[in-house]
Amino acid sequence: MTAILRAADIHTFYGKSHILHGVSIEVNEGEIVTLLGRNGAGKTTTMRSLTGLTPPRQGTIEIFGKNTTHWPAHRIAGLGVGYVPEGRKIFGSLTVLENLKVPPARPGAWTLDRVLALFPRLAERRSQLGRQLSGGEQEMLAIARPLLLNPRLMLLDEPSQGLAPLIVREVMAVVRRMREDGLSVLLIEQNAPLSLSIADRAYVLDDGRVVYDGRAADLAKDSDLVNKLAGAGSKAVRQSA
Repeated sequence: MTAILRAADIHTFYGKSHILHGVSIEVNEGEIVTLLGRNGAGKTTTMRSLTGLTPPRQGTIEIFGKNTTHWPAHRIAGLGVGYVPEGRKIFGSLTVLENLKVPPARPGAWTLDRVLALFPRLAERRSQLGRQLSGGEQEMLAIARPLLLNPRLMLLDEPSQGLAPLIVREVMAVVRRMREDGLSVLLIEQNAPLSLSIADRAYVLDDGRVVYDGRAADLAKDSDLVNKLAGAGSKAVRQSA
């Protein structure tokens, strides 16, 4: 398989705090990869490193065959990388339609009509302000917006956070649809059983280090480990892996 994203031995800091200690991950074309781990394990920092928001001090990042290690975020996005950060970050004072039009649409299969067909709730609420939407609708809007840039790779940080189970299933159905339509996806998700059920491969981070790298289906079979992921120590994960 062709790797469209490859991070090799990246070390990322916040000031003097060393957060990522030699993280290496890959995302291949047409697959969903999930990144798991307890709070504070380094998952969001990994996403920020990949998108140029917090560049690593050591190691290399390649996206679509280009060394993007020290590229600014807007240049990485311009390659065809969509990013949905934790916390949604929509514009509450803009309508749904205005939110969708904030990034100028790029030519491709994902048009405004197609995005609204994928998210019928947004189509129904296109004239409502972002702050008037439910949490689930805001998450859908946060995912819909970068689709209009017609990315080849989507990075999703905790898309199910704080959502009702029914809405979570709807969001994950959209993630599956992305893969069916040719997108590759890197997914951070606290709901380990859910993310493993849709992912092809999985990584587990603990204290800024990769402690599991393998098939999602294999990890899903270890129910004890999956149940511990919210607070597992690296020793326990390594023994199970």
